[in-house]
Amino acid sequence: MVHVYNCHPFASQHIVPTEQEPGLVCCGGGALFVVSAGGCKIEAYQMQEDQCPLICRFSTMGTVLSIQHSQTGDYLVTIEEKNNATYLRAYTNWRYQAAEKTRVGVRLLGHFLRGSSFRGAPKEQMEIIEIPLFEPPLCMACCAQTGDLLVGCAKSLVVFSLKRQALNEQLAVLDFERVLILHIPGWSPSQVAFCAGYVALQMELEVLVLKLQQLEKRYLCPGDHALLPVDIMAASGLVEDDVKKEPLSPHEPDDFFVFPKHLELLGDDAKDCGISVSLEWTGMETEAKNNMGITYVLYRRFAPDFFQGCSVEETCLHSLQLHPMYTGNQDGTSDTKEPSCIFCFFSLPNAGYMYSLKSTVELISSYQYPEKTHHAVLCDQFLYALTRNALQCFSVRCSAVAARAEDPYIDTTMKACPPFTMEVCGLRIQLFIGLKSLCRDGNHIVLLTAADVESKEETERTARRTISRKTSVSSKPKEPNESGHGWNLYVINTVSTLQLYREMVEYSKRYGQTSPLSHNCLHLLSEAHLLLRAALLGQETSDKVQLQEAFKESCAHLGDCFSRLDKRDCHLALPYYKMSGLSVTEVIQRNVAMCSSTVSDYGSGFLFFLKHSLYEETMEELSEETANTVLDIFSKAEPGQLPHVVSSLFMMKANPGCVLAHLEQLEASGGPSVTLTLCKAAHALRLGDLQLYQQQMDRHAEMLQVYGFIDEPKLLLHGRGKAVVPTQLAQHLHDTQDGLLVAAVVALHENSKVKLEEADLFFQELCKDSVETQSSPQLLVDFWEALLVASSQEAIIHELLFRLTSVYIDRITRRDCSGIKALKTAEDLINSCSHYGLLFPWVSILTPTHFNIIHDHQEDLQKLQSLLCGPTLDVSSILPLLEQLPDTDNAGLSVHVLCATKLGQHESSIEWLLDRCPQAIIPYANHELQNDKLALWWQKLFPELCERTRVSSGENSILLAALRETLVVVAMELNPLEFLDLLPNDGTAHFFLPHLLECSQKNLLT
Repeated sequence: MVHVYNCHPFASQHIVPTEQEPGLVCCGGGALFVVSAGGCKIEAYQMQEDQCPLICRFSTMGTVLSIQHSQTGDYLVTIEEKNNATYLRAYTNWRYQAAEKTRVGVRLLGHFLRGSSFRGAPKEQMEIIEIPLFEPPLCMACCAQTGDLLVGCAKSLVVFSLKRQALNEQLAVLDFERVLILHIPGWSPSQVAFCAGYVALQMELEVLVLKLQQLEKRYLCPGDHALLPVDIMAASGLVEDDVKKEPLSPHEPDDFFVFPKHLELLGDDAKDCGISVSLEWTGMETEAKNNMGITYVLYRRFAPDFFQGCSVEETCLHSLQLHPMYTGNQDGTSDTKEPSCIFCFFSLPNAGYMYSLKSTVELISSYQYPEKTHHAVLCDQFLYALTRNALQCFSVRCSAVAARAEDPYIDTTMKACPPFTMEVCGLRIQLFIGLKSLCRDGNHIVLLTAADVESKEETERTARRTISRKTSVSSKPKEPNESGHGWNLYVINTVSTLQLYREMVEYSKRYGQTSPLSHNCLHLLSEAHLLLRAALLGQETSDKVQLQEAFKESCAHLGDCFSRLDKRDCHLALPYYKMSGLSVTEVIQRNVAMCSSTVSDYGSGFLFFLKHSLYEETMEELSEETANTVLDIFSKAEPGQLPHVVSSLFMMKANPGCVLAHLEQLEASGGPSVTLTLCKAAHALRLGDLQLYQQQMDRHAEMLQVYGFIDEPKLLLHGRGKAVVPTQLAQHLHDTQDGLLVAAVVALHENSKVKLEEADLFFQELCKDSVETQSSPQLLVDFWEALLVASSQEAIIHELLFRLTSVYIDRITRRDCSGIKALKTAEDLINSCSHYGLLFPWVSILTPTHFNIIHDHQEDLQKLQSLLCGPTLDVSSILPLLEQLPDTDNAGLSVHVLCATKLGQHESSIEWLLDRCPQAIIPYANHELQNDKLALWWQKLFPELCERTRVSSGENSILLAALRETLVVVAMELNPLEFLDLLPNDGTAHFFLPHLLECSQKNLLT
């Protein structure tokens, strides 16, 4: 369905002062080209100036059958007929004729590219380039991006590349090179279109779109040469398709014909259309020759529709067009950069269709015309369609598609755009008499009218109907000589985007006054919004600041509409209000004013916006008056949200007494909850009522209070990322219930309500005024220890182990006491956390419980030792930290030996212990030298003990006791010969004889 509005997109019109009746018309580059009815003369007019003055006129070499202008290269290309033969010609440098330079050069395509040159100095002149073809040309199209030329013939399409040839430093000429032929047997296109490698061709009721592109080598056959067949019928196993009209069998009557059915194939499915296409490379550049291929993009076939009694011929397709759209996220100018979107448009007399071709191929819009059309033109902002007596202007969805291609944040809570699936609308139906053709360039529309042969009474009746209809076109009365010839050529100026936008906004207000939730009001505002988007995406330089301001205003209007909706689209109020640049206070004031004027409740969209603004913490702090207004809004609309609303940082100026009154009312109607009780306690603190605070806190156990903080984290902290601010309640818990505070933050982290870095900032900020001198406050260390107990995330565990190890080592090294006790002792952690292991027996000998250091450091040392005795800590990750910990005392020695042992450095650990604490060597050996390390008893420990005992002359009782324990193990594990080999030859054999005897007896028994 097409909505029809009576807007005024046309500003004024001028009649082009042509001397002869126009036959063909085209425009481009600010110029209007008129081919006389005889077809052998072209006049060029300047459309940018009033009254459209003549630029130049020149003759053609034959009767012009078709004409087009290319913006890139500023050349004209024509299909001409002379002596019953059809020719293709290009007219370059035609503007030189304006200076009355009558020199005209005629040459063949590629003349300069093949090395030929002028005799003497080249002259500035208009040139006519003859473009030879094997078949007569039927239609043609110029690429808007590159200026390349596509020519449609009876059985093929030919691509010509536009080239610029420099003759000298001052002069360059344009030329063409035939680079590619697309052979399409059975297709004689009535129209073609060409843009950015996309090729579209049209027959009576069929449209095919292909994409020319460079294919990867692995997709090419090794034997392919100049002719690259892409035979889809053979590939799919089809011999013939119902697309083509099969010859009638002898049994069928000659006057019987079966019409084909409707068929639409998009994207990869289009290759099944049954149309065979093959490529023949003819260009001079051979590098791309073997890599060129095609992709089928779109195929659509229509069954004839006898619309309003039309004949079969009158139901054919018309106005095939490929329309590129460029956006601001690309560099370069519009004639060199890649378009962000490409649209394909074609039309039946009663309906038009617009498809998007890049990324996903899909139907964007369909247009149902109120009467039969015979020509249509698509641009960024409008679709213009021509009927017999009316110029129709429709909205398009190009900017909606391009906005999504340009911005990945469209259709999120940050940004929004009206969907391209929204129904299109007709903005204007402007009456003319005898409309024949239509073309467009920039903000100018060119119409050719010629009165049909009809009775005088009908002509006068049509004229009276036209005059009586109110129009927006300010046309001056025709002179007698202008109205007497029965034809006219009009240049119509379209209004500026801003002017049309403002008119559409005013128009929408009429719907809003009659029905505030009218669909027409929202639809028209969406159309106005898309107009502004198209202007901004099109990079209009004039009025850019005003366009941006209007865009923000448009977002505010759409936000107002969606804020009042109760449907599923109400959530769009949030992104539109964000894009409008309005503050939350301004949005609240707008909606309060709307609700008071209409005496209605607040809309779901407004409540959705308000909740998200409060929860995302991206808004400004509300004044006391506005904050109290927000309280009233939620107490009426969604009272269950009050605990979350009053916890927001931006509601801090709300009256605490008023807040408590609202919370009491909520509790009375809905019953108590943990979150509600915590909110009441927090606001009792703000009032300074400690008795009421304690009364509320005593209503629930600490574990239930933790669940309450999970439900509403803003009771403890505000902000995210780099700025985390503890609340007044968090400060009070720090002073009175630090265990509850740590447990609550751990629960927030484990429920993904707070990140680890945010929790660090929270505790740092909370403890910044404490007496502690360490960089890591004890409460933060308590949090790390508690989180290590609770967390199951591998990355978090390793991060916490590194942080805790660093803190323990730093405190052991510095030995300064803060006097603040930890929440958990080493024994608590060993019993509750698997990452803390039981201390090894030999560690307890090195650092007994009553060690010569203060208690706090004893706890830190035991926690560090327990982590090193545990199964999780990766010792290699903390080696840089060990450099700051000396091994001059047993505390540092125990840590170094533990790390060396976990790294497998048992021999150095044995030497360390023998040097510094020999009484721990046997417990160490019994614990560590087992299984694959058992051999170290006799390979390392026994020789070391023998040597050290010999040096001490046997007076060291500790070494002697250790040696005896070692001999017991050695005698049990080795045979007598191996044992004998170990004995020293220093005359002390008598000391080892009992052990040798024990070893021998053990071997005899086995």
